[in-house]
Amino acid sequence: MAEGSQANELGSADIARVMKLLPHRYPFLMIDRIIKMDADNSGIGLKNVTINEPFFQGHFPEYPVMPGVLLIEGLAQTAGALAASSLGQDYLAHVVYFMGIDKAKFRKPVVPGDQLEYHVKKIRSRGRVWRFYGEAKVDGKVVAEAEISAMIVDPDSFNG
Repeated sequence: MAEGSQANELGSADIARVMKLLPHRYPFLMIDRIIKMDADNSGIGLKNVTINEPFFQGHFPEYPVMPGVLLIEGLAQTAGALAASSLGQDYLAHVVYFMGIDKAKFRKPVVPGDQLEYHVKKIRSRGRVWRFYGEAKVDGKVVAEAEISAMIVDPDSFNG
């Protein structure tokens, strides 16, 4: 299919694009790539969970379990990348502030060897503030879910 031949064609973001969209870096970048991006409406972020993750050293080392707060962070980063991507190709990574987490639920532990899919759907947006519903899934089963809201802020605005 020729580039731009379908108005509603889904996009994606490899790790290089993700790192242009988000200010996060290792060890706090919780997504490896994004597939099926539909502007800022919805998308799926992927994270390959390995035993090499630094949090496994201290979070139940006898039975390594990914911390639930990091599952929510992965949802937020996926949503933030969608929102940032909607600001255009010239967008540079700004500060993305978490504004709220609601209705968070954790269903099943995530362990090394799992591939996480972060499914996010926009609930609404106004200016540079977005609200998303997200589900983290492993093998098609929901392991965590939450509603999240965030705002993108220009870091120069802090120098008042």
